[in-house]
Amino acid sequence: MSKLISKPQMSKESLLPLLAQHILEHGLGGASLRPLAKAAGTSDRMLIYHFGNKEQLLTDVLEHIAGIYSAALDAGVGDERAVTRQQCVARILAQGREPAMQPFMALWWEIVAGAARGIPGYREAAESMMAELLGWLETQMPADDPDPVGGARYLLTLIEGSLMLGVVGHARTAREGLLASDLSPS
Repeated sequence: MSKLISKPQMSKESLLPLLAQHILEHGLGGASLRPLAKAAGTSDRMLIYHFGNKEQLLTDVLEHIAGIYSAALDAGVGDERAVTRQQCVARILAQGREPAMQPFMALWWEIVAGAARGIPGYREAAESMMAELLGWLETQMPADDPDPVGGARYLLTLIEGSLMLGVVGHARTAREGLLASDLSPS
């Protein structure tokens, strides 16, 4: 008597990591149904079955990616809150420059560029992701910070600008800009 080997049940939860990996490697430009289905080892019809439509699939995958990114940031900055805003910036910049974080940064900037171009869904995705990131950054602010909400927005501006300048070969410009601010990470 031969044993039948059954395939593991495919679910939304089992598909999300495979789809996220594909989008992190290829960007949203490679996020049409057929390439996504191929990356997940299924058919485009099965993706629609599990997610309802392509828009929902992308929303769910981006939320999944945001969760991975958030966990990586948490692991990178540690459990201890920063004592100063400078320390907060330095920790986050160090984590953002890690090679493992580069696919997330590239995807984020692709989303921002899509929002700037008016591509449907990109602005909403960017707004949602930015709200999550700002909320997280508020929790990283020093415990005695007089304005954690305003400080988080200020630091995010510095962090985003510094990371972007570094990627395009202007790390020195970013460093000098931080030194000129009142928050040079030492």
